[in-house]
Amino acid sequence: MMWGSNGFGFGYGGGAMGIGMVLLFGLIIFVVVMAIRGMGGRCDGTESRQKSALDILEERYAKGEIGQAEFAEKRNDLVGSGGTRG
Repeated sequence: MMWGSNGFGFGYGGGAMGIGMVLLFGLIIFVVVMAIRGMGGRCDGTESRQKSALDILEERYAKGEIGQAEFAEKRNDLVGSGGTRG
């Protein structure tokens, strides 16, 4: 016994339904991938951009690892040598 119009079970709308399922699964996979990329793919909460030398210097000063005089000297070296932020 033949099912559908061509003998392969793709009668009225059968082929379109199969294509629709493939598109639906593709959409679900796309949404999951974009959600993971949106989170940055990181679980530790660190920044995704790379820190500049000035950012690191400011952090060291804020933590008290270096004093005001050393901070000012190194900042002038970085800014004076064309180092820009970002």
